[in-house]
Parts: sequence; structure tokens; C-alpha cells
Amino acid sequence: MIKKILIANRGEIALRILRACKEMGVPSVAVHSRVDRDLMHVRLADESVCIGGNQPSESYLNIPAIIAAAEVTNAEGIHPGYGFLAENADFAEQVERSGFTFIGPTSQVIRLMGNKVSAIEAMRKAGVPTVPGSDGPLTNNQDRSLAIARKIGYPVIIKAASGGGGRGMRVVRAESELINAISLTRSEAAAAFGDDTVYLEKFLDRPRHVEVQVVADEHGNVIHLGDRDCSMQRRHQKVIEEAPAPNIDETARQTVFDACVKACHEIGYRGAGTFEFLYQDGEYFFIEMNTRIQVEHPVTEMITGVNLVKEQIRVASGLPLSVKQEDISFKGHAIECRINAEDPETFIPSPGRVEQFHAPGGMGVRVDSHLYSGYVVPPFYDSLVAKLICHSEDRNAALNRVKNALEEMVIDGIKTNIPLHQKLARDEGFRNLQFNIHHLENLLQQEQD
Repeated sequence: MIKKILIANRGEIALRILRACKEMGVPSVAVHSRVDRDLMHVRLADESVCIGGNQPSESYLNIPAIIAAAEVTNAEGIHPGYGFLAENADFAEQVERSGFTFIGPTSQVIRLMGNKVSAIEAMRKAGVPTVPGSDGPLTNNQDRSLAIARKIGYPVIIKAASGGGGRGMRVVRAESELINAISLTRSEAAAAFGDDTVYLEKFLDRPRHVEVQVVADEHGNVIHLGDRDCSMQRRHQKVIEEAPAPNIDETARQTVFDACVKACHEIGYRGAGTFEFLYQDGEYFFIEMNTRIQVEHPVTEMITGVNLVKEQIRVASGLPLSVKQEDISFKGHAIECRINAEDPETFIPSPGRVEQFHAPGGMGVRVDSHLYSGYVVPPFYDSLVAKLICHSEDRNAALNRVKNALEEMVIDGIKTNIPLHQKLARDEGFRNLQFNIHHLENLLQQEQD
């Protein structure tokens, strides 16, 4: 077992990792920016190190500072959480070269799956269903690009190969718009990601966002932990997630589970990972793989009883998975609400002092949050401040539990999107499974009209 773990992140995920370390008896090191010295996990960790200024580039994205902190504290493993450097292949490589254990996949696998063109090619070879597209990067040959789009059929979407988080994408609905759209997306990709490689795919007009959770070790063991639906999104950012994904064709579901496990074997995957798909008309289409723990991992934990962060640590320590596929059973339904420090109508971030924080409770209610009364939410980072996860015997009961828990939750002093979640918990389209990835944005647009 790894003897000491440095947590290279902040907020609720850092606290989540710290709790797993404590349960496993592994000492922890919290690194933090100057403004984050009062974070809950910093107070609770065995050791803490300030690694720089408040801007992410000065601290949580500062690779030399993180590795230096690991050296001075004699940490053995580094857990990146999600966001920041979690899917940065160069960071993973430097961690490995410096003699530490990166708690995640190898840098080679992160690099392979981090580029969407190479990821799609790897998935196609492994038999994972993919979206019809250019089968590689678009070149400067305009006639070739036009021919590909005509063959696929409009609408199409241009995507940056190194994109993510909803950036580097442009939908094209007519041939006359294609060449200009490719040029604009290339420019945006170069500016945002340092890579102007783009590719083209068929644009699905009413899909759901469904993803498959996997875990793999170094001993050839790979299991899936079912799926999640993440279709409630605004500007490509997930708002609500649930597990298992409801109303899915069972034959198609099992076929995709098997394909994801096979793909992990073929690319030599290690650790926790998520295959993300668009699902429409009973078919799955691979879009990307996240080579890290996901924000929404708790809903999978609630229906399987498997502690995903503990499995990450076990695997990184060279141990086999603690469970086999035949041990996994799916019980009930779980729903997660991402609680953000933002205005629920304008979505403008709302940093500031939390005058009062009260987490809801009761059977089947879990809150992952670093908040406490008196804590000051800084303006420098992502606005996620809490995750409310409710589990019950079925989807309707879980939704009712969400509705009740949201009424109990108190976060005073800052604005949050709790009213938005309350609206969705009552929404007939969401409750009756009449939704796709555009549902939330359409709902918000209707309210403005």
C-alpha cells in the first residue's frame, strides 16, 4: 500500500480523497494556494504545504511546486482528483519520472485518450460504437472536408481534438457554413488548447448523455460499474446526474458494457475511468473517455456500494481490485445535484462568506461538500461547492428524496443554484423521462420568452 498520499486538488474532491485515505490508514498531505489555507481538508490532513498564489497557474497547475511538495513531505503517491492536472499527460509523466506514483492511468494512456482523434480510433479498433465522422483530423483540403460532410449528412459538428468542457465545438447546419466554421474552430482550438487539430462528426439532434464507469488494475482485471445519465446540462456543463441511466435498451446496454471492458484490456488501462456516449434511438456513440475520477462518481457508489477512490488507491499501490464483476449488483436509483455558488437565474458566480451552512440528512441522503459556516468561497476557482446525492429504491422515490433534501439544505450568505435544482425536481419532462441533452437549456429559454 502507498505509505503517504499528496492530494493535488482542492474543495469537495480533495476532502473526498482525504476521507478515503483516513479510512485506509494512509497519511495525507494537502497542498493549497494562499487563499485556500482554511479549506476543510487542509485542516484535517496530516500535513499541509502552501504551493503558491491564488491563481490556478500559481498553485494547482504549478507542476514543479506540487512535485517539490511531494519531495519535502516524503509522499509516495499523488492523487490529482478531477480538473486541474488530472488529465494532463505531461504531469503524470513528470510524477512518474520523479519517482512518485500517479494515482491514475499511465501518462501514455492519458495522452492516447486525451486526444479525441486518437481516442476515437482506439475505440473503433476495440469495437466501441463511435459517431460517424471524418475518421481522423481534417486537413486543409477544403474539397475533402466538403465531401466528408456531404457523405455524413448535415448537421455536422466540428470539434477540437484537444478540446473539453464544452469548448472547441461548432455545429454546422448548411454546406455554405462549413469552411468558415472549420477555420474559426481551428483558431479557437489553437488559442485555448495550443493545438489547432479539428475533426468532424455527425451532429445528433436529440441524444442523451450516457456514460459507463470502469475500473481496472495491473493484473488484467477490468470491471464495469454500470452507467449514468448526465443529460441535464447547461452550456455542455452537467447539472444533474443519475445512475443507472433510465429507459435504456438492455441489449444495447450490455453490448456497450462488454465493449468498454474489452477496450480497457486493449489500451492497457489502469484505475478508474469513464466512457462517455451520446445515446439516441437505442444506439450508443462514443464521444470521449475521461481518464480520472468523475464529479458524478458518488451516484455509482450509491448503487453498487463500491468506494471508487479506495479502488483507485488500491490499484495505484499495485493491488488487485477488491471486487470482481460477479460481485457487482445494482441496487435502487441515485441522483446527484451539483450545487454551485452562482446566481440561479443569471448563472453569474457568487463568491463570498457562507454565513450559515446546514446539510440535509436522513436515510439515503449524502452531501459531499467542503463548506462550513464562516467559510469564504474564493473567486478564483470552479463554482462547485457541494454535491447532494440521494438514493432510494427507484427513480421516482429518489427524485422525491432529492426534492425534500433541497428544501432542507441551507447555504446563506452567497447565492446558489438550489432553486434551479428544485425546479428540475418538479419538472414533468425530467420526471417522466421525456428529455435529451437540450432539455434544460430549452426549459430556461422558455422561461425567458
